Amino acid sequence: MTKEVLVSIRGLQFVDNEVGQNASDEELDQIETICPGEYYYRNDAHYVCYEELMDDFSEPISNMIKLKGKEFSLWKKGPVNVQMVFSEGKKTMTDYFTPFGNILVAMDTKEVCVTENADCIKIHIAYGLEANYQFIADCNITIDIKSHNYA
Repeated sequence: MTKEVLVSIRGLQFVDNEVGQNASDEELDQIETICPGEYYYRNDAHYVCYEELMDDFSEPISNMIKLKGKEFSLWKKGPVNVQMVFSEGKKTMTDYFTPFGNILVAMDTKEVCVTENADCIKIHIAYGLEANYQFIADCNITIDIKSHNYA
């Protein structure tokens, strides 16, 4: 894997901003974000750092991914701040800090599936999402990390 990578994240986004209500299929939208990033491997873990721009914020959000075994962690810093941990077979909770208020978020991780080769790492995560102790939806997220020169 090269230091320069492309990070593709595909998952679900809530169309309706009413967190706390069970989401129907009409309220969920498939989204994909593609960002350039930097990859490194240290202490038996994969790390990727990248920045993303969001429509509602003027400054970028700095992100760091850590993948070690069946545990996937994501840190976001900037206009929103959170550390999310997806650990297969475990339920984790965190505070999601936004300029609009804080949300207590829980991820009940069902599966963390990793496929890797010399130029690509593919991560699929299936989890149940809760916000402020209320079930929101069963979610799937797929992360592709590819060497910048990988076709």
